[in-house]
Amino acid sequence: MLREAPEVVGKGRAKAKVEEWDKDMEKTQTVEGSKRGREKEDVRVAKKERRKLMVEGGGEGEVEGGVEEVDYVIQEITKAGFVEPTPIQAQGWPMALRGRDLIGIAETGSGKTLAYLLPAIVHVNAQPILSPGDGPIVLVLAPTRELAVQIQNECTKFGASSKIKNTCIYGGVPKGPQVRDLQKGVEIVIATPGRLIDMLDSHHTNLRRVTYLVLDEADRMLDMGFEPQIRKLVSQIRPDRQTLYWSATWPKEVEQLARQFLYNPYKVIIGSQDLKANHAIRQHVDIVSENQKYNKLVKLLEDIMDGSRILIFMDTKKGCDQITRQLRMDGWPALSIHGDKSQAERDWVLSEFKAGKSPIMTATDVAARGLDVKDVKYVINYDFPGSLEDYVHRIGRTGRAGAKGTAYTFFTAANARFAKELISILEEAGQKVSPDLAAMGRGAPPPPSGHGGFRDRGRGHGSGRSWN
Repeated sequence: MLREAPEVVGKGRAKAKVEEWDKDMEKTQTVEGSKRGREKEDVRVAKKERRKLMVEGGGEGEVEGGVEEVDYVIQEITKAGFVEPTPIQAQGWPMALRGRDLIGIAETGSGKTLAYLLPAIVHVNAQPILSPGDGPIVLVLAPTRELAVQIQNECTKFGASSKIKNTCIYGGVPKGPQVRDLQKGVEIVIATPGRLIDMLDSHHTNLRRVTYLVLDEADRMLDMGFEPQIRKLVSQIRPDRQTLYWSATWPKEVEQLARQFLYNPYKVIIGSQDLKANHAIRQHVDIVSENQKYNKLVKLLEDIMDGSRILIFMDTKKGCDQITRQLRMDGWPALSIHGDKSQAERDWVLSEFKAGKSPIMTATDVAARGLDVKDVKYVINYDFPGSLEDYVHRIGRTGRAGAKGTAYTFFTAANARFAKELISILEEAGQKVSPDLAAMGRGAPPPPSGHGGFRDRGRGHGSGRSWN
């Protein structure tokens, strides 16, 4: 039996019928009953695990219920060693299990992947089984292949007991294995927009069965210019789908897209909608000149190098390779990763970095979002990024999942226009602002060349570090 999509006036999905969609959809209504009375609109702010959590469009108090009602999901969570859900999971699970659209705004390391994957598994099990020629039931869109692969790993782990099949669709690798997975039939597809459109245009799959759509790191996808591809993909998905929209930031363009794709959503915010850094990260900013950077980097590495993982960000692929080459010539165990590397090279570099065989990795912003490497102790911004959003995302590679981390940033005269906003981020996180940076924030010129946060010293004298 076919069902009619809800009428939507103004924002949200347009009034439509879904006779053209060939399968009925069961909304996942695991959390129901007495909780229906909580559907009136309100905004609630509560302290939870020392983190500010805001819910809009929900009920009076936190939305209760969750995956404890689904035994097979709980088994996988327990097996993985989870003791309790993160705030975003505690709120996201019951909301998604109601079948409602959801906007989640959360910093990196908040546990958002499981916040949408576990309800996705429940959703799949509530749907009619796949028939030959059917496309996926769940579609997760991600901006980078690294993030897509990480999502797939989590999906495989937590979907094991349900025997739910998934595949990961991304560019830079041969299409053959991906095509074979799609032709066999999979319930969950995790994909980057470009390669998925290629698969659709080649008729290797279709989106007619998609009833659960996730856009992960929506802000990053827009930054990377994927809006036309996202619109094309969403236009091929039935209008009465359930949509979960995840973003680390909430700029105007991200909000506008959400208004067009979601209907009457819950909105969960971990922390503030204002741009801010993870408070578990110590931030140090050093005012330097461009030609001081490499020597400053070497001196910093002498201070902090203890075998821990160190991630160094550059602006350009060329600069990334040049600095890596110089570091290796100077005896440092460094490798680089950026968009011009083949997928095989990138996978190898990441495996060496994760294993600690090469504890220093230089990277362009391709690795700044979605790269989930455990125990990155230090992030170094060799080049300051082109936006404060990217700054926050870069340093967010450390201090994940409750761990502590440290970020060092080289700040030059060319970056002066970011000084005021950078100071706000530092102050919000309770970090010390140096007098030189404070002066630049007031419009003063940078200090003379040579006035920085280090003292000159030779190798082996790391205890004299003078980062403030």
